Amino acid sequence: MLSFGAEPFVFQVAIQKFKDKIYRTIIFPVVLYGCEAWSLALREERKVRLFENMVLRRIFGPRRDEVSGEWRRLHNEKLNDLYSSPNIVRVVKPRRMRWAGDVARMGEERGVYRVLVGKPEGNNHWGDLGVDGWIILGWISRR
Repeated sequence: MLSFGAEPFVFQVAIQKFKDKIYRTIIFPVVLYGCEAWSLALREERKVRLFENMVLRRIFGPRRDEVSGEWRRLHNEKLNDLYSSPNIVRVVKPRRMRWAGDVARMGEERGVYRVLVGKPEGNNHWGDLGVDGWIILGWISRR
């Protein structure tokens, strides 16, 4: 049986688990929609990580400092320890590589495949763009 003082803590843990489940099932997929085509420069990586840390701070809330007794925001390292899944950037990069593999297996009649291998023939009203497939593949797998 739980003592009177443990009930709010159990309730808080249940709320955190519920918020975590909402983040994983609703927010995370919406944020990652179309991430295969993102070009994540360092600035965009930082913005995505800031968003993720903001959401995780809302889920886990502030913590009381053991020494001073003040309420403090969680640091990034502590957030990563509390949240067991990999961060968004570590999810985006394998998805981009998987998408590049999917495009590489497409037939030659598909426009995305032709752009990847550098042969964008067909009804092109813009003229020959001269896109090199290796440049696009390097863009997709960029760190």
